Amino acid sequence: MSRKLIGLGVCPGVAFAPVFLIEKEESTQDKQVTFKEIETALEKSAQYLEVKLSKIDLQVAKDVLEAQSMIARDPDLLEKIKDIMGDDLKSARQTLNKAFDIFKENLISLGGYFAERVSDLDEIKKLTINNVLGIMHSSIEINSEAIVVADDLSPADTASMNLKFVKGLIVARGGPTSHTAIVARNLGIPAIVGCQEALTLKTGEKVLVNGREGYVYQNPTNELINDEKKRESEYLEKFKSVLGPGKLKDGTVINLLANCGNSVDAKKALENGAEGIGLFRTELLYLNQKTPPTIDEQVEIYAEIFRIFTGKKVIIRTIDAGSDKPVPFLNSLKEENPALGVRGWRLIRQFPQVIHDQIKAIALAQEKTDCDVWVMAPMIDTKQEAQEFAQIARSNGIKKVGVMIETPSAAIISDQIFSVVDFASLGTNDLTQYVMAADRLDSRLSDLTNSWNPAVLRMIELIGKNRQTKPLGVCGEAGADPLLAAVLIGLGVNSLSMASNSIAEVKGFIASLTLKKCQEVAQQIVKTTSATEAKDLAKNLFS
Repeated sequence: MSRKLIGLGVCPGVAFAPVFLIEKEESTQDKQVTFKEIETALEKSAQYLEVKLSKIDLQVAKDVLEAQSMIARDPDLLEKIKDIMGDDLKSARQTLNKAFDIFKENLISLGGYFAERVSDLDEIKKLTINNVLGIMHSSIEINSEAIVVADDLSPADTASMNLKFVKGLIVARGGPTSHTAIVARNLGIPAIVGCQEALTLKTGEKVLVNGREGYVYQNPTNELINDEKKRESEYLEKFKSVLGPGKLKDGTVINLLANCGNSVDAKKALENGAEGIGLFRTELLYLNQKTPPTIDEQVEIYAEIFRIFTGKKVIIRTIDAGSDKPVPFLNSLKEENPALGVRGWRLIRQFPQVIHDQIKAIALAQEKTDCDVWVMAPMIDTKQEAQEFAQIARSNGIKKVGVMIETPSAAIISDQIFSVVDFASLGTNDLTQYVMAADRLDSRLSDLTNSWNPAVLRMIELIGKNRQTKPLGVCGEAGADPLLAAVLIGLGVNSLSMASNSIAEVKGFIASLTLKKCQEVAQQIVKTTSATEAKDLAKNLFS
């Protein structure tokens, strides 16, 4: 009899293949070491990551590996280890656990993109402990079609796999913004995260993965396999004929844009039919910078992206970072709670020149290209902050200025914010986390960190009413879910930005709906009492 396991689907698709279980290493080896030995081990970790970096083509994994190698060489990390050890011999495992736990707390408290770097620290720590102990790093040898199952997967793990044989991914940990989810979406591999029961599966056992629904079927029958594949095929077939820009059945225009972090992402987005870029994450370009990039350096980077989308919209976000380690030149004073400290637009309080230089560089790049450039600031909480950004941006020649709405405070006073900017974009990942007061990386809280939660949707409903006629977009992962995208449209959203692989499906789904239908369904969805109830009701009402 087939057993059904449930997790969170993060990349749609159906796949059937034997399990390849990557067993978690539980080594307890340890030894007394000097500071110099740990310093050497960290450098070996950085070199190992750089070798992996040179062997893969997937840009999203390359970006992470580059950031990891930089963290391994972070002088602040070495300083912390030195403070813990002094001149004494100390336990390698205990020392590294303590030092990395401190770093981990800093990143988690920052929230957003930087909280997602927690798994990076775990990987670096594991590599470094193995280096100290002389344990060889094992490669993942996959030589036939398989569904890869693991506690978690790092970019280095991914780099070790022969991806042509990987038909699906299932991990016990992680959320919709974890490395596994991001890699899967970029590769178009059906994937499920937060499925603890998957670790009970054995290598060679055959499973069916439904990455759309978040289901894993252990030892499925032939009938079940055929039914799931047929259902997925019929679902996708409906969207193949939908061409041109995004719009509803009644002609209502819905811009379908892509989230990008570099020129590789941008080119792929264009190939996948993106009408423009809805979120260009500028901070990802500077993770390896020890000093602020010059204006000229920034102009070159931005202009390259703008030229790819000549004549199209590109929404670029000013640097979204804070007192964290990945961006050394923004290493601010220590904060008790960095998530509520100097980050996002608040950086202008401590690093005004960095912010002014970036805005100037964006404006200069805009002048050099024929691109419809829109600029938005992250972590805006007051009308005064929105005004400050708008004034600076417009004085530099930026034509369209907007803000990210990703905190409850910004949502509640969004009418005031809209009065001084041209547009806004919802960061649904962070908005959900802040509204629900739950760490989105904690798979134990997946029921709370779900953007289908009615509390989150009611917050978005308020923002939609306050926008009046001004553009309101979504650039969080919520936009890639066709059902949720339709609900968001019903709540007042008129553009969606997502991983470019998701554009065709979303375009096809919304093309069968009218604005009136989206609004009617949305009004019922906000009355539900849980994320599960909301999604199930949407399935029924849109069917």
